[in-house]
Amino acid sequence: MKSSKVIVIAMVIAIAIAGSFFLPVRQWLVQIEKYVQELGSVGAIVFAAVYVLCTVLLIPGSAISIGAGTVFGLKTGLLVALGGANLGALCSFLLARTLLRETVSAWAAANPKFRSLDRAIGRRGFYVVFLTRLSPLFPFVWLNYVLGLTAVRTGAYALANLLGMLPGAFLYVYIGAAAREAITMSPAAAEGFLRHALMVVGLLATTGVVILVTRAARKALREAELDRQGSVVAGTMRFNAPHKPVSFDRMTLTNDAYDRQLIENCRAPGRMNPTPAKKYNLVVLGGGTAGLVSAAGAAGLSAKVALVERNLLGGDCLNVGCVPSKALLRAARAAHAVRSGVAFGVDPVSASEINFSAVMERMRKLRAEISEHDSVARFSNLGVDVFIGTGKFISPRTIEVEGRRLDFRRAVIATGARPKVPLIPGLTETGYFTNETIFTLTELPRRLAVIGAGPIGCELAQAFQRLGSAVTLITDSDEILPREDRDAAEILRRQMQKDGLPIITRANIESADLRDGEKQLTLVVDGKQVNVAADAILIAVGRMPNVENLALDEAGIDYSATGVDVDERLRTSNPRVFAAGDVCSRYKFTHAADAMARIVIANSLFLARRKVTDLVIPWCTYADPEIAHVGYYEKDARAAGYEVKTLTQPFSEVDRAILDGESDGFARVHYDRKTGRIVGGTIVARHAGEMIGELTLAIRTKQSIGMLSSTISSYPTQTEALRKIGDAYMRTKLTPMAKKILAKWLEWRR
Repeated sequence: MKSSKVIVIAMVIAIAIAGSFFLPVRQWLVQIEKYVQELGSVGAIVFAAVYVLCTVLLIPGSAISIGAGTVFGLKTGLLVALGGANLGALCSFLLARTLLRETVSAWAAANPKFRSLDRAIGRRGFYVVFLTRLSPLFPFVWLNYVLGLTAVRTGAYALANLLGMLPGAFLYVYIGAAAREAITMSPAAAEGFLRHALMVVGLLATTGVVILVTRAARKALREAELDRQGSVVAGTMRFNAPHKPVSFDRMTLTNDAYDRQLIENCRAPGRMNPTPAKKYNLVVLGGGTAGLVSAAGAAGLSAKVALVERNLLGGDCLNVGCVPSKALLRAARAAHAVRSGVAFGVDPVSASEINFSAVMERMRKLRAEISEHDSVARFSNLGVDVFIGTGKFISPRTIEVEGRRLDFRRAVIATGARPKVPLIPGLTETGYFTNETIFTLTELPRRLAVIGAGPIGCELAQAFQRLGSAVTLITDSDEILPREDRDAAEILRRQMQKDGLPIITRANIESADLRDGEKQLTLVVDGKQVNVAADAILIAVGRMPNVENLALDEAGIDYSATGVDVDERLRTSNPRVFAAGDVCSRYKFTHAADAMARIVIANSLFLARRKVTDLVIPWCTYADPEIAHVGYYEKDARAAGYEVKTLTQPFSEVDRAILDGESDGFARVHYDRKTGRIVGGTIVARHAGEMIGELTLAIRTKQSIGMLSSTISSYPTQTEALRKIGDAYMRTKLTPMAKKILAKWLEWRR
């Protein structure tokens, strides 16, 4: 810190101490009052200026507020006192921020706990300032300077000051207006209803600020501990926190004609970014599903939109997620169908000869074709200003990309998520793939170790096994798909083992290394050491949000290791900024990101109040068989207060499933016994993802399970399983008593 700043600070402190304890402040105030009365209307300005000076000099303002009531009366006095007090508080705040905030920030940067606490106070700045202003325990004049050293935003500070000062200012001005000798009156003379009311409000505010700051501190300390450890813990695995984004050239084969087409469409190399508009209705950070839907939807409604993407438009879904993985899964299913042909009377010819290079070339070709829908050219033609580069916030209303400022009325954070990478000693040196890089393969790994048995791990493990790799699936959980319906996961496990795929559960991976030219994983399973050799390692242990490198603190946006914090209308702590997709949602699916983006468009541009909590989001693991789910699982429905009943229909009793040789699955529906309303369901079948829509619509429209009985499906289809569930429910209505009454009725009718 410069010596001049030190001198100024020392002088301010010295003057404040002298003013508080040695100078005849009260006598001066009496003289000032007389002088102000002689000035007439100009006196209000002079009085407010004195109030500002006293506040900056750390002189308590209660007596000055009483004086304002004495000199000007209640109405004018209240305006003068509020104006002077708020302006003085703001000057003190800005003075501390100008002189010392930079030093405090630098110190906080080296202290993770203080940095996180400072950030937490900044996020809750309005509430902290408001409650401390109401509380009598905090010295207001000192608090102005203290808050100036924190990350509390200036706008939030000023507004909270104004509102928080109102009760106290009104009380003191009222006292001054009621008694012409208010400056010298004893505290007992100020007793009354208003004073008691203020004391009660102050007590409640004190309690509130203690609770608020305590919660913020606890959350901040948890985040600081994660920062200190440099990892996030889940199960027995630990995950890297530092993040260096994977660039597009590692996701693609830049020397491949189809991938060059993909890059040309979704990045447009050599293209110059447009000149920014004066102000945008909407700036979108991230060109994945949530970002593209937000940008296209807003532009289609005549909004001025900017879209910022650092890598490839289309995001994970197009480039390294849904599109390439489903192309791979379809090829694997075709290979499996050939091998399984004997059961259908078809002789498999050359079933073992799979051209993996052709499989991947087909994937790249189809991906390049689909990429036209997400291309720079298409969105430019829609009227969107597309910026390729790294975007970050530089203020609550401005984003910077490649040195250009994009000012906005509203913004959307749609930066998505990325693969988690466990902290396994030697893993980086040994080398590994994630979903971001696995689709660059052109030769099939002879042996593949897949770490992680969630949806991505199970899908790709089964696909590579069916395409000819010797795959080993490794998980630290007790089972595969640990969050899924256990009966459903068990069916998939049996199918994977039938495919010849070994599954190692409860595995603690101690290390990875290269031995004799092959990759080796050392595991501990139930206390025993196990070695797994492989030619390639695929990491599929979950995903984490992309919140780094966005300078979210500059915009006053709350976030944590789980993503950007949003309310039910998808607003961040900065009311001008919204978020959608994987960066803020626990539902990390393309269709969820699409739905959230539509909510953002309505709420950000048209002041709608649509809620993400109203969405009914299904999901599907696209292994064979598929496992699709929507709504509650049974245990979760019970925890939510429903009196749950469950009906299950095995596909072994569904004609089409029997004919297709796909009778291992089932359809399961959970409903509330009191109302009959469907609250959740799971389907395990070859095309479960296509079938779950019927249950999704039923839950969305709050339908009774009996509706399934009256819904007609084409015969023969596997959807008939849902009708059978509806029929089973209707039969539960036929109680013994009802059956006897019907029998008597029909007997009488004969």
